Order: sequence, then structure tokens, then C-alpha cells
Amino acid sequence: MLERAEVIAFCSKFENVYEDYPFHDPNWTVMRHSENKKVFAWIYEKEGHIWINVKCDPEWRDFWRSAFKSVVPGYHLNKEHWNSIILDGTISNRDIETMIKESYELTKGKQKRRKN
Repeated sequence: MLERAEVIAFCSKFENVYEDYPFHDPNWTVMRHSENKKVFAWIYEKEGHIWINVKCDPEWRDFWRSAFKSVVPGYHLNKEHWNSIILDGTISNRDIETMIKESYELTKGKQKRRKN
């Protein structure tokens, strides 16, 4: 995964999500949950590569940062909860997808229970 379109296509496979451009800047794409409007992936170009900001469990945050030089503290976000993934070809699609899935789950919010 190296291109913005690939990231958007992968994120679009999740249930109840949509693509948004909140800053009126085509460089910044965000993927949001339809129900709560929360962002689970910030996608942008920086320093010649596509970057993805993803929310991560603090228990995994440091693992990802130590496992890959291309996973760094979240650019412009809370560094305790967000990592930036630099798509430079050094991280497998499987690992990128795992990090995006985790961000999706962490930002999804609680499911409302239906009353019978």
C-alpha cells in the first residue's frame, strides 16, 4: 500500500464509513464513522510519501513505533493515542491494515442497545 487511493479503498470497506475533506484542502482526506462522525484515518501527503494517522491502543503504540522506523508519533495529533504510518514500502500491507482496523474499532464508539 503506497497510494492514497489504495488507503481510501481499504478504509471504505468498513461498515458505515465515509470519505471527507474537512479542511477544503485536497491533501487532507479523513475517513469517518457515519454514526458518530469520528475520524479513524487521516490521509495526507508529506515529505514525498502518503501518511496515515491512526488511533492505537497505548499497549500497541510503542510496539508499532519500535517495530518500524516508518511508524512515528501522530503528526498534529495526541502522540499518546495516535501514530503516523509513512507509506514508504517498508511496512507490509497486512501490518498497515491491522493498524487501520484497530483505529476503526477504537473510534467506532459504543453500540446502542435496542430495547425489546
